[in-house]
Amino acid sequence: MTGFISIEGIARRYGAGPAIFEDLWLTMQRGEFVCVIGHSGCGKTTVLNILAGLDTPTSGAVIVDGKAIEGPSLDRAVIFQGHSLLPWRTVLGNVAYAVTSRHRGWGKAQVEAHARKFIALVGLTGSEHKRPAELSGGMKQRVGIARALSIEPKIMLMDEPFSALDALTRGTLQDEVRRICTDTGQTVFMITHDVDEAIYLADKVVLMTNGPGAVLAEIVDNPLPRDRARTDFHKHPLYYGVRNHIVDFLVTRSRGFVTAAHDPRNVPLVRLGHAVETAIARHTQPVPSPLVGEG
Repeated sequence: MTGFISIEGIARRYGAGPAIFEDLWLTMQRGEFVCVIGHSGCGKTTVLNILAGLDTPTSGAVIVDGKAIEGPSLDRAVIFQGHSLLPWRTVLGNVAYAVTSRHRGWGKAQVEAHARKFIALVGLTGSEHKRPAELSGGMKQRVGIARALSIEPKIMLMDEPFSALDALTRGTLQDEVRRICTDTGQTVFMITHDVDEAIYLADKVVLMTNGPGAVLAEIVDNPLPRDRARTDFHKHPLYYGVRNHIVDFLVTRSRGFVTAAHDPRNVPLVRLGHAVETAIARHTQPVPSPLVGEG
């Protein structure tokens, strides 16, 4: 398989028990935003940890930009569910600490100038000298995003980064992440349980079957315009078709998925646009009344 990121036949098991997942194959191109959805226990976070170099597959390999992953790297930034900020450092101090790890030869002024650029990018200008205890949950997660972006990684790995936030804050941060990733061309691999979040953010949505022994069942190509906006993306004529397809998988098809007939090297890419448009056209045509023409 070829691509900027190439997951090649990876499996993960612990001891003599069954594999959490097995024979996963997935390719991502540079600049793509991919969301992975599946029930708890299917190994989504384990896949992300393998991409981050924090875990190793029992078999298979992951290639990023032509090189096999052999451990953590500043080329791969991780944003977890929790903000994981250093409580004794300010906003500026937390982001500057990450910048220093990437640019060890820079002086203090250069490091802080670089850090301030990314603090501004996430809308926290004016809060540089606050400590985490003085910040809301959403602001803390913004600092985490700024910290990850400040090392200018090749890949952003996001493990349900907004799940602990209230709905309004979550929506605001989704908007920010979408804007930043569009502007910077960032490659993103994100785990989520939120179907609407995946449709709003992702170029492709990867669906995993239930574990143990989970596999990648299909990849849904998001037919909504890439410049979608929160105020109207749910009004797009293809939105409910895509949403219903994903929900149907999670509720029904993921539980009875037959792996025997499944080719893990050729995970189907599902393009729903034409099928959904056809269904919409069929259901919006005037239905002739049986009384028309009868005297």
